[in-house]
Amino acid sequence: MSSTELPSVPPTDLLPEAAAVRVAEGERLRSVGLPGVTLSVRSRPPAREGLPPALYVHGLGGSSQNWSSLMALLDGVVESEALDLPGFGDSPPPDDGDYSITGHARAVIRYLDSAGRGPVHLFGNSLGGAVATRVAAVRPDLVRTLTLVSPALPELRVQRTAVPTGLLGFPGVAALFTRFTKEWTAEQRVRGVMALCYGDPGRVTPEAFGHAVAELERRLRLPYFWDAMTRSARGLVNAYTLGGQHGLWRQAERVLAPTLLVYGGRDQLVGFRMAQRAARTFRDSRLLTLPNAGHVAMMEYPDTVATAFGELLAYAEGSGGGRAGVSDGDADSVRRTSTGS
Repeated sequence: MSSTELPSVPPTDLLPEAAAVRVAEGERLRSVGLPGVTLSVRSRPPAREGLPPALYVHGLGGSSQNWSSLMALLDGVVESEALDLPGFGDSPPPDDGDYSITGHARAVIRYLDSAGRGPVHLFGNSLGGAVATRVAAVRPDLVRTLTLVSPALPELRVQRTAVPTGLLGFPGVAALFTRFTKEWTAEQRVRGVMALCYGDPGRVTPEAFGHAVAELERRLRLPYFWDAMTRSARGLVNAYTLGGQHGLWRQAERVLAPTLLVYGGRDQLVGFRMAQRAARTFRDSRLLTLPNAGHVAMMEYPDTVATAFGELLAYAEGSGGGRAGVSDGDADSVRRTSTGS
């Protein structure tokens, strides 16, 4: 096998069983078989009947567990489900090996169509933000509102701290990285990821750190772990190069759903400067800026994000609108913008 090739992955039915995935109190985890893909779906029973449905999509290297804190806070607001994208979390690889943004979006659409839950309040972080943007653009009937936390939309000047992640998508880099880091412990890897993704890694509790280490140890034993990471990174890089109607910014212009945009001032992966461009591009948007947050604001400041989403929901239901305030002192601003058609 040449250095430009990724290792082959055995069929799903031949993969070894990994340790059980953690399920937090109040959560349920189930497997959903769909044409060409099997998805693991994390959910919380709603506080009461009749709540509108919500679906959450994680970022590169993440899983549905990234949304657990926010889902718990929104118990009485929406009926929450978070899925593991193909090859991540507890979901096996897709049958066709397609980890492109379009491939991931197709998996989300297939799930929503099969479940009959649409239109949903759709959430996306990082890679999941790009996926959610594509879903909202091509299937507006499935999306009631859109909430994007540090969405991975193309940047002309990528931050230096984001370059190593992007390089994973290039042939041979993953193999070199694996060899270079083979002596690293799971604890060292998790500390590195948290230093990159959190504005203040000190906000991570010892319990949450332990859960993250256990999850990484589990996933590192999966034979397709690096394949899913590298192919998804490559899919994201490829999406950045697309122009015309398939470009992510052009698709963002087509989104009809009221949109909440969340950006962290200490984000090392998505430039904070992109917040204003996103606010101008999404036609009916609210912008929440968190100066002290990193790349995963829904994990660092779930209360603030939950409050902002509640205001978006009120606006979408016709009982709110205009400038919104957030009581948390860490929030810089939440404002609604409308760019028109």
